[in-house]
Amino acid sequence: MYSNLLHIIPADKIKFNEPMRLHTTFKIGGPVDVMVIPDSINDIQRVVSYCCQENIDFFVFGLGSNLLVRDKGIRGVAIKLGSSLNNIVVDKPRIYCEAGVRLSRLSKIAAQKGLQGLEFAEGIPGSLGGAVVMNAGAYDGEIKDRLIKVSALGLEGDIKDFYPREMDMGYRKSIFQSNGYIIISALLELKPGNTEDIHQKMRDFASKRRQNQPLEYPSAGSTFKRPEGFYVGPMVEKMGLKGYRIGGAEVSTKHAGFIINTGNATANDVLKLIEYIQKKAKEDFQVELHPELKVIGEA
Repeated sequence: MYSNLLHIIPADKIKFNEPMRLHTTFKIGGPVDVMVIPDSINDIQRVVSYCCQENIDFFVFGLGSNLLVRDKGIRGVAIKLGSSLNNIVVDKPRIYCEAGVRLSRLSKIAAQKGLQGLEFAEGIPGSLGGAVVMNAGAYDGEIKDRLIKVSALGLEGDIKDFYPREMDMGYRKSIFQSNGYIIISALLELKPGNTEDIHQKMRDFASKRRQNQPLEYPSAGSTFKRPEGFYVGPMVEKMGLKGYRIGGAEVSTKHAGFIINTGNATANDVLKLIEYIQKKAKEDFQVELHPELKVIGEA
C-alpha cells in the first residue's frame, strides 16, 4: 500500500516505521507507519492526493512542539513540514514565510531587519504553520495580530488564501483546526522599530523563559489552556502537585503549568498525569482544564 509512494516522492524523503519520539519536543511517541518529508508544495499535493485516492489516513505537522503521540504510534502517513518549506522573504514592513519556518528563527530575522512585533516568539519552538493553527502567543503578543494572509492547501489540491476575518482566530484556536486545510505560507506585517530595542526586548523575554520555564527537560510547552479567571501554574501549585509524578512524567518543579519528560516517560504516563490534574482542578476549584497540546495516535 505504501510502497507506491516511492513512485511520487524520492526514497530519501520517506521513512518507514519512524519513531515519532525523534520528531517531537516531548521526546515521546511510538512509530508512524510512514513519514514523508516533502521538499516542496508540489510534493505535499502529490502525497495528499495519493492518500486521498488510496483512503490512507494522513497527518500534517511542523516541528512537533505541541504534540503528544501515543505509545503505539500513528497508522498511516505523517507529513513533516518542519524540515522543509523554510523560505523567508522580507519586503519591509511585510514578511512572507513558508509554513516550515521555525518561529524563533523568524523573530530573529525580523529583529535584524529592524521590524518589531514578533519579539514574543523568540523562544517558541514550533513552526510558523503550527503557530498559525494554534494562534501561538506569549507575553505581549499573538501570531494573529501580525497576519495579513495565510495560504493553505485543500484536500482537492487547491490553494486558497485566507484573510484575518475568515480565520476565526482566538485564544489558542483558528479555523485551521477544523477546516482540513494545510497551511503552506503566510504573509505578516510588522512595524519599523529600533533594532537594539527589539533585541533587548527579546533578551528580556529569553531571560524570563530561562528563569521560569523548565527548558532543560523535554516537554510540549504549557500543558493546559488558561481557564478564565485563573493561571494554570499557580492553580496546580495550590493543589500541591508541583513535582507530582506518574512514571516518567512530572509536573515541573520550576513551573507547574508544564508536564515534563524526566527521561523515560511514556505517552500513557503523561495522559494519566493530565487526567489526575484535571480531576483535582475540578474538585478543588470547580474548573475544567483543557489540554493545549494535541494528542494523536493509538493507545
